[in-house]
Amino acid sequence: MLRVSNLIRASLLGSKERVLDGTIAIWNLTNRCNLSCLHCYSKATLESADALSTEEIFITMSEMAQSGIKFIIFSGGEPLTRNDIFKIATYARELGIITYLSTNGLYIHKSNVEKIVAAFDYIGVSIDGREETHDHFRGLKGSFKLSLEAIKLLLKYSDRVGIRFTLTTQTLDDLPFIFELAESLSIPKVYISHLVYSGRGLENRAMDLGIEQRMNAVKFVLSKAFEYYETHKPIEVVTGNMEMDAIALLKEFSLRYPENSSALHNRLLKWGGNSAGRKLVNIDSHGNVKPDPFFPLTLGSIKEKSFGAIWNNPNDELLSALRTHPRILKGQCRECEYLSICNGGSRARAYAVHGILNGDDPSCYQTFHKDSV
Repeated sequence: MLRVSNLIRASLLGSKERVLDGTIAIWNLTNRCNLSCLHCYSKATLESADALSTEEIFITMSEMAQSGIKFIIFSGGEPLTRNDIFKIATYARELGIITYLSTNGLYIHKSNVEKIVAAFDYIGVSIDGREETHDHFRGLKGSFKLSLEAIKLLLKYSDRVGIRFTLTTQTLDDLPFIFELAESLSIPKVYISHLVYSGRGLENRAMDLGIEQRMNAVKFVLSKAFEYYETHKPIEVVTGNMEMDAIALLKEFSLRYPENSSALHNRLLKWGGNSAGRKLVNIDSHGNVKPDPFFPLTLGSIKEKSFGAIWNNPNDELLSALRTHPRILKGQCRECEYLSICNGGSRARAYAVHGILNGDDPSCYQTFHKDSV
């Protein structure tokens, strides 16, 4: 993810930016969900059964802590459908792991909101536009109202709350609304995600943005981040699944604050772009370990090997390739002057379109040669 607001602030003030000390794990604890979202990479359904026991999860979390995992984003499906979710989050905290919850909000009520706030260091609730847009995109009429009420309820107990929005042709026109909503409710964080071609996101790939649409959307998102900094509005802007946003940020920042552009450039080099297999790991609902949640290939299963044996395997060729920085890629990525910043973007999108892991990210909007590999 690209912490846009934090990078702007740190580069202009010379302050210390948030640097990931350790590895982030995204754990899809379940594939059970009460929604059927058009972009869902795990193709979650309400009929899905949990494949991992509480004990298996506890054992693996202990191994993860020993392997340098510092953050776990609990996702799904809908993680709040698990009866043991609070036990899991509590144990993670006992291990010194920071806990994030990614939820649709429909299971957040007055009866459990205090437990949720106490168990998780941050809660992100998905909102994909105005009521009509959100309900269509999420596959359930009335889901917008329920998610919005969950956000309002959470804000009464915590400021560690944010909204998550996915950019697609279906939601694009509602992008300004998301920021209006954050401003009106004083929501502390807005996370803007780009579509990745996996699961239903691959089946519905046609709803991804074109180059011009993406450029305009990112320009708008960045303008809001600069506006919030300049007006001292306490809303953090973050983007995800599109490391090329860092290049757009650098270009816009250089126009606005040319005397500080080298400071941002150095911070982006240190950030290093796409971190799948390097500082990002995923465990899916069946226990498969993958470089990121969208990845087409697995590294192994925690049902067969320990997490450490999988993640720290020095002989794994896929991990070695992903951990080479910048990555050795084909096509225009190979010659791109910004490769050390974005690290080639999403390997899942490259594989989905080109059938190889080291091709160009087809969603890159920094070039118009989208078909090159």
